[in-house]
Amino acid sequence: MASIFTKIISGEIPCYKVAEDKDFIAFLDINPNALGHTLCVPKKEINKIFDMEESHYTALMNFSYQVAKALEKSVACKRVGVSVIGLEVPHVHVHLIPINDMRDMTFQHKVQVEAAEMDALAKQIHKNFIG
Repeated sequence: MASIFTKIISGEIPCYKVAEDKDFIAFLDINPNALGHTLCVPKKEINKIFDMEESHYTALMNFSYQVAKALEKSVACKRVGVSVIGLEVPHVHVHLIPINDMRDMTFQHKVQVEAAEMDALAKQIHKNFIG
């Protein structure tokens, strides 16, 4: 059965896309820890990050780096935190979270962001994405 991320990649489910190339897509998390919380996802559905081929894993990290740099230009924060957990969706994804406080990385503190603000932010991050 296709993961929710595969359905997003195929366009079956909408998202606030911030970046994309032939192998990866990045979009805003709809249940964010902080404003700008972004997910970087390989288009190929793979359950566990260390089941990826090393070259594909490295390419995902490079893509995530580029997205993080665009995020830093778009959202006021002390730094961009990185987390790979993978229990909530069985499809590899890298969390990029603009952080100002440690609790921003706990996944227990969530923020509400209106649709219009998500859309504007996605466009701003995309504009800053070098890709």
